[in-house]
Amino acid sequence: MTTLSIASTHNPANKPLRLAALVGVLGVVYGDIGTSPLYALQTCLGYFTTGALSHADIFGLLCLIFWALIITVTLKYVTFVMRADNNGEGGILALMALAQRAAANERTRTALSIVGIIGAGLFFGDGMITPAISVLSAISGLEVVSPGLAPAVEPLSIAVIVALFLVQKRGTGGIGAAFGPVMVVWFLVIGWLGLTQIIHNPAVLEAVSPTWGLSFMLRHRFAGFVVLGAVVLAVTGAEALYADMGHFGRKPIRVSWTYFVLPCLVLNYFGQGALVIANPAAAANPFFEIAPSYLQIPLVILSTAATIIASQAVISGAFSMARQCVQLGLFPRMEIRHTSATVEGQIYVPQMNTALAIGVIMLVVIFKTSDALAWAYGIAVTGTFMCTNILAMVVFRRQFHWSLPAAIAVFGCFGLVDLAFFSANTLKFFDGGWVPLAIGLTVVIIMTTWQRGRRLIMARWAQDSLPLASFINRLPQSRITRIAGTAVFMTGNLDYVPNALLHNLKHNKVLHERVFFVTARTLDAPQASPEQRAHVEEPAPGIYKIALSFGFMESPNIPRELQNLPGIRFDPMETSYFLGRESYVPAGLSNLRFIRRWLFLHMARNAMSATEFFQIPSDRVVELGVRIAI
Repeated sequence: MTTLSIASTHNPANKPLRLAALVGVLGVVYGDIGTSPLYALQTCLGYFTTGALSHADIFGLLCLIFWALIITVTLKYVTFVMRADNNGEGGILALMALAQRAAANERTRTALSIVGIIGAGLFFGDGMITPAISVLSAISGLEVVSPGLAPAVEPLSIAVIVALFLVQKRGTGGIGAAFGPVMVVWFLVIGWLGLTQIIHNPAVLEAVSPTWGLSFMLRHRFAGFVVLGAVVLAVTGAEALYADMGHFGRKPIRVSWTYFVLPCLVLNYFGQGALVIANPAAAANPFFEIAPSYLQIPLVILSTAATIIASQAVISGAFSMARQCVQLGLFPRMEIRHTSATVEGQIYVPQMNTALAIGVIMLVVIFKTSDALAWAYGIAVTGTFMCTNILAMVVFRRQFHWSLPAAIAVFGCFGLVDLAFFSANTLKFFDGGWVPLAIGLTVVIIMTTWQRGRRLIMARWAQDSLPLASFINRLPQSRITRIAGTAVFMTGNLDYVPNALLHNLKHNKVLHERVFFVTARTLDAPQASPEQRAHVEEPAPGIYKIALSFGFMESPNIPRELQNLPGIRFDPMETSYFLGRESYVPAGLSNLRFIRRWLFLHMARNAMSATEFFQIPSDRVVELGVRIAI
């Protein structure tokens, strides 16, 4: 077997620290968590009537928010989870692949796969809720400027959301350059506004003491536990720190958080608390009330820009997640457009864009206000936190060789915090908490149905197909005519003869001079290493078995990779690609029942063609139909 390769790549997690990277991090990574002050403390205060608010309660809420930022973001994600990079890439699916690599047996791999799939499903739920709640909370600042503008909040929010999704097909390269500077201004402004209030009441800084949070929980007991469901809104977006690690590297994300983002967020939250202590009526919307009247309209405009940036980051993340799901066999093939000639990560997935747009608009229409939508937000976020924690514990135990007590001690503590947040949010199930669970469950059903269906198809195909070894052994005695040129047969298993070849022999009775059996495999790594890219065997003269490997962050390009194979003659103009167009029909007996079988057939019929997905020139393709019963 010959091993072929392409140019090597470096680990993105170890990128050097540059000012441009620090600014870029603010625009992409911190949009979601950076806009949480718009609604987090306001939602917490909403559990109390204005007259029932005491200084101790406000101090307690500020303490809980502060320590949520420290424990969940600073310690869990920034300090520990970000160490578990998959060749520089982060995110729930990258972590799942890393954990599966360290799994001891197939049963454990399956369990870890389920955890990763659930986390990915909840991530898509988060991807719908974030734009809705962020834009609604920003536009709601108009109510502070003038209560008469309240009826305009919903239609203006929908208009902003529609415009946001319409521009996705143009790519984010042009507007992306402005994201970082805008978020720099955003964090400086919210930090400064908070500082102006803290100066009038510096005693509010005492709330950093954990005793305030402990006394709050003991005093309110069950009600204090319920409030945790709102406290977690302050850490939404923490998963983005890990998911975007491959774009910027570990160090810029850590430095930006520690020395800029965290201080600005704490200043704003504590400034809001100081304002509410001085003026309890401001609890209705403390973020906008914190600004002088002459700055409120500019603050609404800046907030809208910041929430658009936060939404853009989540949408781009959903596109990236969708591509990973396609590559890992969790989604059917979808159209993936590259919107930048130089940046691999800038992609546009039309089907995902449409689904997200419909979902976000429906959420705005149904919930109408950010306060109502906040009830639905926490379950998606905390559910993803828990899935990440489970996978991270496996990775640190197996890959980093932590002792079992150490792994349980560290991630067990994080898990208890995540469980407390998640349990508090489940109490909001009938008040909107069902929304992210419904979205997540739908995505999980789609993923598992497609995965199961494809496995059944491959098993049945292998059972009914002719082994390639037998075909090659019979070839010298056959009277098949060999003609000039190259024929490429795409196949899912190199050990069996593709149905397209058998159909071609049956109807045309010829075999090309050079025959390539090509399979595209997806690795459990973001990019294929030089040694993994291509493996070639020549079991018979002129017949080649070629396995091309791609990472789950890559888009396969079969013609380009075949042209890069050294030592093998390949002329694109003399090459024909033979693909089997599979047509699925329901079988009398099937391992997929009722709705799941219908769902699989629907996805299969609407999946992107292999020609487009593998970037094969359409004028060089010969498609041969194959009917498969399932």
